[in-house]
Amino acid sequence: MTSIPEKRVFSSRLLSFLIFISMFFILISSSLLFRIGDNSFVPKSIYNLIVVNSVANEPKSISCKEKCPIKPVASCDPNQAILKVFMYDLPPDFHFGLLGWTGKQNQIWPNVGNFSEIPKYPGGLNLQHSIEYWLTLDLLSSITQNVPRSCSSILVDNSSQADIIFVPFFSSLSYNRHSKIQGNEQNSTNDILQERLVEYLKGRDEWKRFGGKDHLIMAHHPNSMLIARWKLGSAMFVLADFGRYSNEIANVDKDVIAPYKHVVRTIDAKKSPSFEERPTLVYFQGAIYRKDGGVIRQELYYLMKDEKDVHFTFGSAIGGGVRTASTGMSSSKFCLNIAGDTPSSNRLFDAIVSHCVPVIISDEIELPFEDILDYSKFSIFVPASEACKKGYLLKLLRGVKKEKWTEMWENLKQIAPHFEYEYPSKPGDAVDMIWKAVSRKISSLHYKTHRKNRYNRSQKFLNAR
Repeated sequence: MTSIPEKRVFSSRLLSFLIFISMFFILISSSLLFRIGDNSFVPKSIYNLIVVNSVANEPKSISCKEKCPIKPVASCDPNQAILKVFMYDLPPDFHFGLLGWTGKQNQIWPNVGNFSEIPKYPGGLNLQHSIEYWLTLDLLSSITQNVPRSCSSILVDNSSQADIIFVPFFSSLSYNRHSKIQGNEQNSTNDILQERLVEYLKGRDEWKRFGGKDHLIMAHHPNSMLIARWKLGSAMFVLADFGRYSNEIANVDKDVIAPYKHVVRTIDAKKSPSFEERPTLVYFQGAIYRKDGGVIRQELYYLMKDEKDVHFTFGSAIGGGVRTASTGMSSSKFCLNIAGDTPSSNRLFDAIVSHCVPVIISDEIELPFEDILDYSKFSIFVPASEACKKGYLLKLLRGVKKEKWTEMWENLKQIAPHFEYEYPSKPGDAVDMIWKAVSRKISSLHYKTHRKNRYNRSQKFLNAR
């Protein structure tokens, strides 16, 4: 074997060493070129995009095997908040007092930094309209130390610095628990609170400034705020749907549709039953005989009740109904979401967290976050007129191939965390998504206001100089 001359070996090693040293100094000089103290040859935003983001995008160990759609946060930087919120210090009668909470003298809010001191919201079907509770807790936690949360909104002390004015009235709870007249009362507590709220808001300078257009009022239960909604209709409402509102009071241009809080258990994405593990083709359990748009439930019941792979029956939340629904939905491929007394129902969100592909039969439904979520990727929409044709719906669903169903099932697992209400909130959960939806609405409001008043504001600015 011919040996390689020693000089050639030495030259090769020297060349490799010189290349390594050169590359090292090139990297150092590039870094200095990008960033030398505050004097940079490259704008900071570009530097962050190139250098910082490249580090952030490196693979990190995560607890779940597949990509987690929501990650817990350790702290919240107020400067990251996209929404500055001013909240009225309404008396506890309007919010946590409705839960039986009584603080110390002159104490308006519970200590949300101590979880044991936070009043519990009533369970059962009361929970489905508990949006008011979660949003208020989240705002209070934004000024409470050591509460890790998402950072989409933050409370401010000065209303003139706020993007929106938050009205902390637990209107759904007020309706559910206090709408009946007690004893010798002439008016229910719910009616009295609404009248007091209207009087309070109409007297505030914040309301007068924009006629209430920058106020956020929660009225998620369809029957909540029946008195006040007509007098406060200029405000932005957080609603379940528009089923019991006139267009001048509530509409998609100014109001936010928020998801119901689901009542069935959430299925772990890693343990979600697959196509073969869901023997039931179609699942529906609930009230069958409804009025208005809900009469379609009765029609579908008679069309489908005798099919072997269909579960279509009456059911309620009491007597283990929620447990039965959890089991039924998690063992079904498709879950029907049919219009009832109103266009929406909690059933849709129960289906989503059960990873049961929703079949939405509700022509007038409005869906949460639809401006950023494409529901067609994880739901099937069927017009009511088509669904009521004999054999149409079952033929449609039986024709969905395993591959297509699995694709929608995978999408459900990814988006389901967007419909979870939690305390503390997490990035991308329902609370965080609602605040971002409010931010998008309020941006449109400010645009319209500034555009309308551009000449008047310009003259005021010039005259003040």
